[in-house]
Order: sequence, then structure tokens, then C-alpha cells
Amino acid sequence: MSHVYDLCKGKNICEGGDEMDTTNPAEGSKSHGGCGRYQPTIRRVGLELTAEWKHKNEDSQEKKVPLIGEKVHEIFKNITDEECYILGMDPKFARPDWMIVSVLPVPPLCVRPAVVMFGSARNQDDLTHKLADIIKANNELIRNEQAGAAAHIISENIRMLQFHVATFTDNDMPGLPKAMQKSGRPLKAVKARLKGKEGRIRGNLMGKRVDFSARTVITPDPNLRIDQVGVPSFHCSKSNLSRNCDALQYRQNARACKKSVDIKVERHIRDGDLVVFNRQPSLHKMSMMGHKVKVLPWSTFRMNLSDTSPYNADFDGDEMNLHVPQSMETRAEILNIHLTPRQIITPQANKPVMGIVQDTLTAVRKMTKRDVFLSKEEMMTLVMFLPTWDGKLPIPAIIKPKPLWTGKQLITLIIPGNTNCMRLHATHPDEETNGPYHWISPGDTRVLIEHGELVMGILCKKSLGTAAGSLLHVSQLENGHEINGRFYGNIQTVDIINTIRKAKDEVTEVIQKAHSDELEATPGNTLRQTFENKVNRILNDARDKTGGSAKRSLTEFNNFKVMVVAGSKGSDINVSQVIACVGQQNVEGKRIPFGFIKRTLPHFIKDDYGPESRGFVENSYLAGLTPSEFYFHAMGGREGLIDTAVKTAETGYIQRRLIKAMESVMVCYDGTVRNAVGQLIQLIYGEDGLAGEYVEFQTLKTISLSNHTFEKKFKFDPTNERYVRKLFTDDVLREMVGSPEVVAEIEREMDTAIMIWNAQKIFHINKRAPTDLSPLKVITGVRELVKRCVIVRGLDKLSTQANDNATTLFQCLVRSTLCTKLVSETHRLSEEAFECTPGEMVGAMAAQSIGEPATQMTLNTFHFAGVSSKNVTLGVPRLKEIINISKKPKAPSLTVFLTGSAARDAEKAKNVLCRLEHTTLKKVTANTAIYYDPDPQNTFIAEDQEFVNVYYEMPDFDQSRISPWLLRIELDRKRMTDKKLTMEQISEKINAGFGDDLNCIFNDDNAEKLVLRIRIMNSDDSKDTDEEQADKNGGRHVLKMHRSKHAL
Repeated sequence: MSHVYDLCKGKNICEGGDEMDTTNPAEGSKSHGGCGRYQPTIRRVGLELTAEWKHKNEDSQEKKVPLIGEKVHEIFKNITDEECYILGMDPKFARPDWMIVSVLPVPPLCVRPAVVMFGSARNQDDLTHKLADIIKANNELIRNEQAGAAAHIISENIRMLQFHVATFTDNDMPGLPKAMQKSGRPLKAVKARLKGKEGRIRGNLMGKRVDFSARTVITPDPNLRIDQVGVPSFHCSKSNLSRNCDALQYRQNARACKKSVDIKVERHIRDGDLVVFNRQPSLHKMSMMGHKVKVLPWSTFRMNLSDTSPYNADFDGDEMNLHVPQSMETRAEILNIHLTPRQIITPQANKPVMGIVQDTLTAVRKMTKRDVFLSKEEMMTLVMFLPTWDGKLPIPAIIKPKPLWTGKQLITLIIPGNTNCMRLHATHPDEETNGPYHWISPGDTRVLIEHGELVMGILCKKSLGTAAGSLLHVSQLENGHEINGRFYGNIQTVDIINTIRKAKDEVTEVIQKAHSDELEATPGNTLRQTFENKVNRILNDARDKTGGSAKRSLTEFNNFKVMVVAGSKGSDINVSQVIACVGQQNVEGKRIPFGFIKRTLPHFIKDDYGPESRGFVENSYLAGLTPSEFYFHAMGGREGLIDTAVKTAETGYIQRRLIKAMESVMVCYDGTVRNAVGQLIQLIYGEDGLAGEYVEFQTLKTISLSNHTFEKKFKFDPTNERYVRKLFTDDVLREMVGSPEVVAEIEREMDTAIMIWNAQKIFHINKRAPTDLSPLKVITGVRELVKRCVIVRGLDKLSTQANDNATTLFQCLVRSTLCTKLVSETHRLSEEAFECTPGEMVGAMAAQSIGEPATQMTLNTFHFAGVSSKNVTLGVPRLKEIINISKKPKAPSLTVFLTGSAARDAEKAKNVLCRLEHTTLKKVTANTAIYYDPDPQNTFIAEDQEFVNVYYEMPDFDQSRISPWLLRIELDRKRMTDKKLTMEQISEKINAGFGDDLNCIFNDDNAEKLVLRIRIMNSDDSKDTDEEQADKNGGRHVLKMHRSKHAL
């Protein structure tokens, strides 16, 4: 429709008629089949349309004709079905003439119910009143037409009828008075009832209150599994489940159903029934998950603590909703798609969305330390809580003087059998990784799990949290959702004063540098901004350093430290603020601004830029804050609260827009991604067809080794007999030696010496025994596996190219690491699992994956000053700019990567920066002044006389036009040199901006002071005007120009 309008809006004549084209024979030869008449201009005033003609062959008299609804309906009716298609309409469902109301549908009484007042009086709905007005106006029109009333009376009746019909539909039309009741209240029309959040569509159809649901407060219960929800017995008796009574269930339902088989009965919900659990706002698909009912006493819903992360729930009074499915199809979907263990890995980030939290995480860390031993009584007591325990205890680690089991052995009983994982503890020192004892890990910070056995390491949030590659992630991928879901349930069952003093000294040093003009401005920032950024960074670092030293000074038995190290609650910043120092308070990402005249509070002297007066809180919560520190802390806290309140609405609206734009986009059975009307969005989902849940992050070892080291590590040498005898059995050896083809293949494929650690553990491969696996079989197996990696099926060129794009990285990984027959077989088994499921609503998933993290962002994510000198928009405002495709970003920035010699030469890099960076005259100006200097050639400013004389020796303009007012700008040499600017460049820019209206002269770049002298050039016709008036005008122009800042 918009394309047709753009093409037609410039056309005034319906081209093609011969009778109208006689004036121009050339045009008459072109026939487009039109009527050749002029098109009128349509104007609307209120509800009335007027067609206006202005023929070029006639006089300038305008011709106006009112367009009544009947005429418009007739014009629209003449539009053919073919033309409807061109306009973008399907004539089966929408024709233009349907926009004109010829038959008014009357809504039934349930849409406009009458309210019964006290006694027998009935109060009718607004729509009923409006329908009565329409009938009255229509009857009046019929009566006047039959009586032959005057034309103006009939047109008034038509206008009144049209007004009533229009306000019946929409009572908020601009330029139209609102229809009101006798009391003066505007009537609520049909449109007002349908539109908006509270309207019929969004309030009663898209979202509504439903039956078979329950809502109450949630509380924790670590004894429940993650796929269970504790439901109060009171709710169970109120919520019913309808089901068909078949022969197998007849005995169970005998009391409820005494008739026959195939009778639908209703019963109360009981243990094991499937329900949907939901917490609002439902930001992503994990906000609604399937659970199994566990009937419990008391009045709250109970849930496992690991479930709180995806729901974003806490137990400070949160309420949640429970929905009981009523059909077997829904229950099957919940069991196979919706159940909590199936939702552990999120496609948003390919990692677990729930981990071990709170007390359990703290306890697991304590239990897996090296010095934890359990007696038989303690061990038996603990394994009794383990549902999967097979009744056998492992051999105790210590036998004499009495049997003792380690904490690691207890955890091994919980970890599923087929799990292999390597992680690092949160406190793992970096230098240990490449140190001489990296294989033994003196601090027990290297976590190693082989075949479900915790061999070494202390478990913490890195291993049991929501990180990609964590133990929970590996367990889900290796063992499936059921076993991993059970695993979740089974495992739950001093230096400070010096740092602050040093930070204060550094701040004092920066202040002194700023006073002595030694501080250098960072790119894109003024000197004051640079100063503030540096000070803020120093003070923020001080808080982090004091926290680190405070944490080191605490013992291993300090409960606060235990929680932070385990990762169950708290962070280093919390430790720092409680026992070291609260740190710098920021408002809008900057230090506390001056609220009074040149000071923050009356407690401080004026112009105090020190840490204390600008919001640095030196004390800790433990020591207590001074009154001024408390005030600054409250200012910082207030901003956080306001941000939280505002961001919820902002991000909620962003997510709603994203979801409404993409809600119908899904993966079809042919692998393409399409929307509801069949439009093609992607030829293959994500351009690789892989399901987000199954994508893993892999480390591909790139060739950063020397040629000799690389050959030593990867090249297989079949001519080295001693080495080959160690690796292979005699049969394989004979085959290799006797076959030159095998040797040639091996030399081409240089990766057969690598063995997959995971496969060694799963299949118990002895690394010291010779292998019976022929290298030729390995090479063939890897090739076959690579060939079988087909995601995009088809032999045409496009399909082959798409498949190559999707599998290139996987092929690299296979060729560099997967070189055993057993691993090849293992991967063949799980190929199909990686393909994206047809029917997956990827549009909604994509919108949720963007919207859910957006709600976690603060509304204005400020750069902690000093981290970067770039002034960029972050957080929600930046997200809004991207989604709205903003043509004028708030803070545009440019990151330029230099190549060649400029990348290594600081001077050349500075030149590029100076040429790109936006510089205004204000940035290089030292001072400005306006003088009344009537004689341009003999200035009264003595130091300028020399270069003025040189300039006026050969003037190239009319000197009588020069204004007596002078704007003198003195430029800062240091900034000019830093920006690599010359006086000539600045003068050229000023002349380019103002042309002949200004006269600009300047002195030499090597002069002691860099001076620009600017005068306004009066126009020729102003010579005869009064001289005093000219002086006034000239002065006003100079002031105006002085205020404007023109870019160089």
C-alpha cells in the first residue's frame, strides 16, 4: 500500500485518455488505459471529506465538492480484485469498500450488560445509549427525507448520524467533540474497550484469569527434588484433575466412578501429578516449568533452592502460580518438553541456568576439603538420605585405628557414574598452572572427576554453579536430564589502613598535578573530566584492595569468608564494605557533585576536591559511618532504588516489542525459519541448524608452537621401530610395515597420536598397553565421521556450501582431537541430538534471550570512571538505540585499528587520532575579548601591530566595509600542538563557515602568542545608514558569533 502511494502521490492526471491530451500530442501517444481526468485533492475537516479540483486549462477558480460516504463506497466498490492484490490486500478477507459502514452490526447484550440498581431500576451500558442515539438519528433522517425537508436539514441529519456512528466506534477522535452522558462523563466506545493493556485483547484474551490454578507464597524445602513442588493439602482438595476412566484405572477410581469404563471423572490432585509452576514476570521460557506434585501440610508452595535461579525468585514474600493441566496431551508435553530437568541448559548461553546454591554450596566446599574425615556412623547416616544408594560403602580411606571415609568419597557416591570433568577451584593460583607441581596441586585447587569419582580438588561455585562446562553441565550432556535431575536433589540433601592512606596520597598527587597544569587530558575528555576519572579510579581500586587484604586476614573458619569462597552468598566487595571500607559513592557514574556553592556539604571548605568531601567513605559498616559519609551513602543508594523502579518498565516494554515482532517465527520441517504467513526469515536456523542447548564451547589448540615442537607433538613416524613397537600389537605392526599405502596415509594425516581423555575414562583404556587399533582405521573412521556430519541435506551447490559453513569448526575439532575408533562411535550415536527441532518457536526464544538479561542490567550502566577514556552509551539506553535504529546516537564513538607502520609508531597513531577527533574552537582557545577598534590598520593593541601592518600592505577587500568592532581570540599553544593544528587551518575553517561576512587575520605559528583577529564585513547597502546604528548592529553580530562554537 505504501509503495503504491509513493508511486501515485505525484500524479495529478489519470493517464491514458485521448480527449484530455489534445494540448500535448506527444503525451497523447502514450496510453495507460486511464480516464484522463484530473485527480482532486482530498481534504478532511472533522468527519467531512471535500474533493478540490484546480484545472490548468480553466481559470484559477477552485472547485469544491463534498464527498459523502455513499460516493466513496461506490468508488471503492469499483476497485477490482486484481487491483486489491496490487494494493496489498486479499479480496477474500479485506476489500477497500468494507471500510465504509453500510450495515451496522449490533453487539449482543453480553457485550453491553445492563446494571441492576437498587429496586427495579436498570442502568444501561454506554453502547446501548449510543445505539439508541443512532436509531433516533436514523429515524429522524428517514422522516425528513419522506417529508421533503430542505437540503441543509437533511445534510445536518446525515452529519449527526455519522457523528453517532463514529463515536460509537471511537470516542477519542482528534478534531471531534466527545460524546458524553448527562453527567458529563465521556462514553466508553468500542475501540476503548478493545485497545490497550486493560482492553479485551490484552486483558481478557491474550492474558486472563484461568480456572484450575492456585497462587500462594513460596518457601524453600531442600528435601524436595528440583522437579517437585510442595503443594498445600488445602489446594489439592480444591484443584481437580479430569481424566477418562479406563479399565486399568477402574479399581483406583471405583469410589468416584461406579458406572462403567470411558466415563470422565474428576479427582483431587495427588503425589506425582504433573503441574506447571510459574513466577511473574515471565521473562524467559524457564519462568514456566513442569513439576511433580508433592502434597505437604501448611499453606505455602515449597520448592528446591536450585529452582530459584531460573524463576528469579527469593523467599521474602514472593508468590507463584500453579496450573493443573486438564488433558492427556498437555500432560505428555509437560513430561517430555516442559519438565524442570529438561530446562537445566538454556539455549540463550549454552550453559546451565540453575546451579547449587546457598547452604548446600557452602557445605559441599567444606565436605570436599582434604582434612575432612567421616566415621562409619556419620557415613551411614548421610547415605541414608541418598535415594540412589545401592547399599554398598566404598573401601574406607583410613582403616586403622578405626575406619574413616573422606568427604570426597561421600561426594563420589552422589556424582553420576559416567561423568568426567576437569575444573579449577575459585582460589586456584594462576602461577600454579604452568609451575613445576601443576599435576599435584598443593592447595587442592585442581578439580578432577574421572568416571564419576572425585579424585582431587575442592568443589565450589565454579564446578557446581551455572558456568558453561561445569560439573552440572557435563552431567546433563553425558547422563541426560533424569539422572542429572536426581543429582541436583542428591547433592542438596590489616593492611587496610596503609591501602587507604596510599589512595589518599595518590589523589593529593593528582590534585597537585591538575593545579600545576601537568595533567594531560585523555582523548575525548576535558582536563576536568580526566582529573575526575583518575581520582575515581584510584578510590574504587582502594576499596577492592582493602577488601582483598581483609579477606586474606580472615581465617578459614570465618563463616563470612566460607560463604564467599564457596560462592553461595556474598562477594569480595561485601567483605570489603563490611570490615574494611565502604568505598567511593557514585551518582550518575561520577563522584558526589557540588550541591552547595563549590562544595558538597557545609561540613567542608569551598573548592575541596579531596576524597572525603566528594563521597569517599573511609569507614566500614562494622566501624560505622560519620554523618557526612552516611549522607553520601544515602545519595548513592537512592539512585540505585530509582534506577530499579524505572528500568523495570523500560526493559519490560523493550521485551514486549521484541516478542510481538518475532512471536510467530519458528523452525519448519524443511529446516527453514518462517513466520506465520510463510515469509522466509532464514534458510537454516542460526545458519548452522544446531540447537542452542547442545552447542558447547571447545578449545581448539592453534599452532602457536615451533615447527620442531609441533612435529614432535603431532607427527607420527612409522619408520621409528622402537617407538612403534611400544604403541601397536604385532599384527598391526606387520600390516603397517608391509603396506606403503598405510605409511603414505599416516604421513598425510598428522594427528593419530592424540587420544581423547574422556574416551579413555569411559572405556577404561590402558595408556601403557599396546593398542590393536590400526592407524588406517582411525583415519578412515575420522573421515567417515566428518562425512556423516550433514546438517543441511541436499547435493546442490547452495546446500553443500551451507553444510560446509555449519560444520567447518566441528571438522577442525574432529581432525585435531577425535582420533580413536571408540570416540568416533560415541559421537555417531549423538549426531541427531544436535539438529534443531522442527516446531521450535525460535523467534520468542530469541526475544526472551535478549529481554531477560536486559532486565538484569541497571537502567544506566555507567563506566566506573577511569576504566576507559571512551565516553560511550551503555546498558538499557544503548539497547534502545540499537533496537530503534537511532540515526543520532547519544555518544557516537569510533574504534580504529591501525595497520602497517602506524600501528607501531606512536607519533603516526597520534596523527590519525588528531585527524579523526572532533575538535571545536572552544577546546583550543585560551581567552577571548571584544574591543572597539575603529581603525583596522592602526590598532591600539600594540603587540598585534606588526602582523596587522603586514596584512594591510596588500588588502584584497573594501576596507570601508570593515566593522569597528574586533573579536580577538588568543589560542593555547600546548593544545594546538597536541591537536597538530595550524593558524592557517583554523582561519580557513572560519572563512569556510562565514564566507565574505567575516574578515579573519592571524599571526605566525611561531609567534609568542597565537592570535586570531576577527571583524564583521558590513554589506554594501549599509554604507548610507547611520554610523551609530551600524556600530550597534556590528557589536550585536560580534557577540552572537562569540557565543557560537563552530567546529574546526
